[in-house]
Amino acid sequence: MTINSGQEFPTFVSHLECSMSGERFEPDTLHGLSPLGRPLLVRYDLEALSKSVDKDMLAQRDGGFWRYREFLPVRRTENVVDLGEVTTPLVPLNRLGAKRDRVIVKDEGRLPTGSFKARGLALAVSMAKELGLDHLAMPTNGNAGAAMAAYASRAGMRATIFCPEDTPDVNVREIELQGGTVYRVNGLINDCGKIVGEGKEATGWFDLSTLKEPYRIEGKKTMGIELAEQLGWEVPDVIFYPTGGGTGLIGMWKAFDELERIGWIGSKRPRMVAVQATGCAPIVRAWEAGEEHAPLWENAHTFAAGIRVPVAVGDFLIIRAVRESGGFAIAVDDDAIEEARNRVSREEGFLLCPEGAATFTAYEQALASGQVSTDDQVVLYNCATGLKYPMPPVARDLDRHQPIDYSQF
Repeated sequence: MTINSGQEFPTFVSHLECSMSGERFEPDTLHGLSPLGRPLLVRYDLEALSKSVDKDMLAQRDGGFWRYREFLPVRRTENVVDLGEVTTPLVPLNRLGAKRDRVIVKDEGRLPTGSFKARGLALAVSMAKELGLDHLAMPTNGNAGAAMAAYASRAGMRATIFCPEDTPDVNVREIELQGGTVYRVNGLINDCGKIVGEGKEATGWFDLSTLKEPYRIEGKKTMGIELAEQLGWEVPDVIFYPTGGGTGLIGMWKAFDELERIGWIGSKRPRMVAVQATGCAPIVRAWEAGEEHAPLWENAHTFAAGIRVPVAVGDFLIIRAVRESGGFAIAVDDDAIEEARNRVSREEGFLLCPEGAATFTAYEQALASGQVSTDDQVVLYNCATGLKYPMPPVARDLDRHQPIDYSQF
């Protein structure tokens, strides 16, 4: 999409709404959580929106999630902070899928900073710019911090970021290199989040933590709009989504509702599957127990760091979407995640991130248990490029000065 500075977006935000009570709040004003301590949701005048844009108009626009500007809250193009976003591809797993073209990966690793965090942070930083902020802070397991650092630098803002001490070094380095000031903390992401929250008054920074401001959901929502458009304004039968804070799952569920309300899709919904690791599965435990909230998961551990979130402020929104869709929550072992990552890489030529590999092994387990069938069209979300993560060492060498035994090949 071509963005011309100084123009106004045709945005249709009507109000913000507490996700728990439904209480309304004025837009274009700085907000964190609602008075109940719950996420705020952006609401739109969908009737007016539907008269302003149609599917054919979208088809004429360039790639990237800013194509969906009518569905987004930024009012002035000068406040859009972009880094050359693209429409992320759908890649069928033709060799490993139970049926050809029925298992598809949406590869979010093609976005700026190499992860789907670019969607949420592009919107959050753009709205921070629109609302006059100049210092942002957040906790991160890696990719969100990298995205915030990049977009904040692009916008001329300060970014202060806290991550668990075992965050992969490549993530820590990219955060710092892209302009963020990053600190390792001897704890988990919720411990880092506590530091951010407690430091607001002393530092004046704005807390951009997952779901603690309204706009990251709007960025992640574009995953649902984009997927529906790529499938000819249809939705798949099942979506497997790696779930930590769950912003993307919540955002997609919101997107499908908005698309139906303006008549672009029907009432069919994908069965939403929240994928977690057995070492950190608060949503799975709550879903299995029939609960709406997921208490803190003690001693959380998994090498799939993006889904190592012991407690989520939007837990009830995740669980509601899963239940309302007829989906389920599933936990997978680290060994199975690693095996899936290796197998998909070698047999499909597709290097998944660990969280993306978790969705593939979750799909295989669900297929074996009968929770999904080979006839289902399934979309797996690969949330980041696999190039950011450790890979197995290779120790084979050849000495070109010595006779080569070609029989070994």
